[in-house]
Amino acid sequence: MFIRLAEQHREFVKDLVMNLQALAIVLERRGFLASCYTCGGQMNSASFMVSLGEDHLIRFLVSDYGITWTEMRDDRELMKLEGAEAIAQLQELANLVKHQMKTTDEESDLAEESVNHQPA
Repeated sequence: MFIRLAEQHREFVKDLVMNLQALAIVLERRGFLASCYTCGGQMNSASFMVSLGEDHLIRFLVSDYGITWTEMRDDRELMKLEGAEAIAQLQELANLVKHQMKTTDEESDLAEESVNHQPA
């Protein structure tokens, strides 16, 4: 039983690391300074950071030892969460990015529609 749980935990961490890497790529494409570093090829730990501007920084760490979310502004820690709460906060960040992407796509569609319907 414990061997199975250990393997499930490894797979969970690996999945989380892959999602952090993808989120960093999406954030970079959206114009944010973002990075996700892993140690070795095992995908068993990662350090994810994103700057939300105006000295507002988010750091998310994941490893076999735990998961933490730290939010800082002006070099002062605003919030530190661990475990499931940290992952929930990461989901909020991902939802914010999705919402911004959807809004941008809708604005782009409206602008294109406006151009296409203008009289010549």
